[in-house]
Amino acid sequence: MKRINQYKKLFSIEDSIVLKDLKKSYRNLVKEWHPDKFQDGDSGQEEAEIKSREIIDGYHFLVSIAPETKAANLEEYTRTTSESNILDFQHKGQLLEITFLDGTTYEYFGVPKHVFIKFVNSDKQMRFARRSIFNSYIYRKSKKELQEA
Repeated sequence: MKRINQYKKLFSIEDSIVLKDLKKSYRNLVKEWHPDKFQDGDSGQEEAEIKSREIIDGYHFLVSIAPETKAANLEEYTRTTSESNILDFQHKGQLLEITFLDGTTYEYFGVPKHVFIKFVNSDKQMRFARRSIFNSYIYRKSKKELQEA
């Protein structure tokens, strides 16, 4: 959640994410912080490179959790969470990352430790996740399907 709030603040977003407004803000920030605006060796160039990377990362992150993006990918998400099973998971802070047997990985933000402990201790983890995690927390697809070697 901290990451989400940080990026929303960067792009001056107060409520829900609207892709049109996000794109406009992104373009303005990129123009302002583009490293090519500074001469080689200029002290501001290094800061601009760091800031521009943060802007790009933030943009892609916010696009991935935007309601419009989630709506466009809802069919795939529903298929994965209802037909596939859990292969692996890890929890760090309040970020829960779940990898499914179909190779898709989703990140769930704001999952408290007590919910994760209940998930781990559940004898039916997939059922618990469907009821208590999948549609209860902000999520995004974080990795593409695993490729066969």
